[in-house]
Amino acid sequence: MCGRYATSRTKVQLTEAFHVASDQADEVPRADFNVSPTKRVPIVLTSSAPDSEAEAAVRQLRLATWGITPVWMAKAGKKGRPLTNARAETIDEKPTFRRPFEQRRCLVPADGFYEWFAEAGGKQPYFFRPVDGAVLAMAGIVEWWHDPENKTLWFPTFSVITTKATDDAGKVHDRMPMTVQPDRWDAWLDPGLTDAAKVRRLMAAPAKGSLDIFPVSKAVNVSKNNGPGLVEPAEIGS
Repeated sequence: MCGRYATSRTKVQLTEAFHVASDQADEVPRADFNVSPTKRVPIVLTSSAPDSEAEAAVRQLRLATWGITPVWMAKAGKKGRPLTNARAETIDEKPTFRRPFEQRRCLVPADGFYEWFAEAGGKQPYFFRPVDGAVLAMAGIVEWWHDPENKTLWFPTFSVITTKATDDAGKVHDRMPMTVQPDRWDAWLDPGLTDAAKVRRLMAAPAKGSLDIFPVSKAVNVSKNNGPGLVEPAEIGS
């Protein structure tokens, strides 16, 4: 699974990395080294709100809430537990995820993500980040939440797509986020590409050896804790 991650890049860094025009980008909050479900964080997408008059798919950097609100809940104005992850193995079979996977995909920028290893002294957090220091583009899907108090307002929500961990990552946890390589971003974000089989081929788990994996402080276990110290290597059990 993916339950926490870090994102510290600025609006300028993200628009440059993902080739987004500045007038198509929301202001990015300060660096967050402990992103947890229900937080609003940057994503890259081309889909627009259901009642949008936009005719062309334009790449955007928008703030979105982590945790999909299914469309049937949105239409009914109901609230429920947000769905933060979608399993790659069954994503095109589940009613909640099938349509977003076909038409409303996104990229979730991250410095890296956390996973936990269960041991005798409790769960030890580990941080996974690209060896080359590049931004990690996690594969995601988008659903729009309709504000029941204001029918003209829609808010994007998203889930991170996960898969079986690679051998090196699997020593810590059996699941990890899917990612999309830069040369596949255009196709991944294209709402006109709706063939599930073709879409599947655009994403993959980070290649073995492409991630630095190391233990970090258990301070990250508390969602209110934050700061760059959370992603620094630490002694196990600290």
